[in-house]
Amino acid sequence: MTKDATVSARVQSDIKTEAEEILKKLGIPVSVVINSLYRQIIFKHGVPFDLTIPAEPVTLDSMTKEEYDAMLQHSYKQAVNGQGVSSKQFFDELEKDMT
Repeated sequence: MTKDATVSARVQSDIKTEAEEILKKLGIPVSVVINSLYRQIIFKHGVPFDLTIPAEPVTLDSMTKEEYDAMLQHSYKQAVNGQGVSSKQFFDELEKDMT
């Protein structure tokens, strides 16, 4: 499919710079992120993330040892049960969707 449309948006320069530096470190072009966002908006029929401020973000510092261990065990069980995909498969599928 031919990419034949341009998206323009005005943002604060410091926000743009910081975001682009992160994307550069990740090796992801801005256009890929924007295209992915638009695809998710279509897929979800809305914004693909909450637009609310959480009461308090969950951080490692705010978790008890038991909560952290439970989170790790849950993630481990998901991996053992094959719930998820490898990073290679994820990026291969992402790249395929962008072409």
